[in-house]
Amino acid sequence: MSAPFAFTGTRMNELALKIKNPKQRGEWAELRFMAAAAQNGLQITKPWGDSAQYDFIIEHEARYLRIQVKSTTFMNHNGYSCTMRPSSRGVYGDDPFDFVAAYVIPEDTWFIIPEHIMHGRLALVLRPGRKDLKYGPYMEAWDLLKQK
Repeated sequence: MSAPFAFTGTRMNELALKIKNPKQRGEWAELRFMAAAAQNGLQITKPWGDSAQYDFIIEHEARYLRIQVKSTTFMNHNGYSCTMRPSSRGVYGDDPFDFVAAYVIPEDTWFIIPEHIMHGRLALVLRPGRKDLKYGPYMEAWDLLKQK
């Protein structure tokens, strides 16, 4: 008999697709990010409050990075559209964060994208499994957060 809360990533993601409130789904994705970052040997700090333009600070070997977490379930032509605006609408200010961690919930796949790559974009189209496309090199690129 299995434990009542022992979910695999896929099963947990199926349950997450039922979260209709976008803020609650975003909070869930942030929890998933914290777990994935820890699994990848990174230290995680959550700023107090929600007025910063980033969600977390990641530390690895005395290097600190600001991370903005985004998530998507929205399939749009052969890819998942991920909005890159702050939840308060508008656009991010100058130098808002160092990396975006974009989570494609149905595929249980993270994209770790440097801010300068997506700067000024309102949305990204992410295609898990396609390393040959624009954002493919950033799929599961946790090592980018460990570089000096």
